Amino acid sequence: MKKLVCLMISIMMFVGLVGCGQSQSDTQSNDQNIQQGQSQDPAQDQANAGEKKVIVMGTNAEFPPFEYREGDKVVGFDVEIAKKVAEKLDAELKIEDMLFDGLIPALEAGKIDFIAAGMSVTEERKKNVDFSNGYYEASQVIIVTADNETIKGPEDLKNKKIGVQLGTTGDMEAQNIEGAEVVQFNAGFAAIMDLQNGKVDAVILDSEPAKNFASQNNQIKILDVELTKEEYAIAVKKGNTELVNAINAVLEELKTSEYDRLVQKYFTAE
Repeated sequence: MKKLVCLMISIMMFVGLVGCGQSQSDTQSNDQNIQQGQSQDPAQDQANAGEKKVIVMGTNAEFPPFEYREGDKVVGFDVEIAKKVAEKLDAELKIEDMLFDGLIPALEAGKIDFIAAGMSVTEERKKNVDFSNGYYEASQVIIVTADNETIKGPEDLKNKKIGVQLGTTGDMEAQNIEGAEVVQFNAGFAAIMDLQNGKVDAVILDSEPAKNFASQNNQIKILDVELTKEEYAIAVKKGNTELVNAINAVLEELKTSEYDRLVQKYFTAE
């Protein structure tokens, strides 16, 4: 009898242990499924956590009055437009300041969502990005020292040393000048400094930044000739139709509301 009782107790203990093992295993499996579910959709996790969407603008803050620094902040005409885009998308705007020639690679790599950097629309750039509607007409101009009387137009740039901002349409234009030695700078201001120091003979730069620099520096002048006619637009990754449409909607709204105020704020002081 004692043997029978012991046998029954042993069987009951074994069944209990198996049941506990299965319960623990199921719990661990469920925990793993929950963790995997959270990590598979971080966007949903962000929404569940109540975090605001972030949209990233890529720019080069060496291009006043479109983008430049005031203390530790990037401000300017393009930044005002970008803020409106973020507002329309109910998103927080983050600005990434980088070298101009690194902007398109950063966009293609998904490090930024759009480029607002006084970027001119060109057929070459269209191969890599999609552009919004244009928002500003621009041109390339020639800058020389105030006392220069030998360079009066593009024909006088042959065989000269010309300063440009790397990757800009001014850089592209200078490459086509016969015999010119093109010196590339990361910022237009650096090119102007070398012009004043006699290290380059002239600088080719976008018209508005050129005016901005000349208004604060009586040692340089802008020649009364335009090398190109261009249009600035905002660049997005190829195929991002949703963002292009949102940006175009903002640009259209600005035309009927705040565009003139922004022009007055950023350009009339020149």
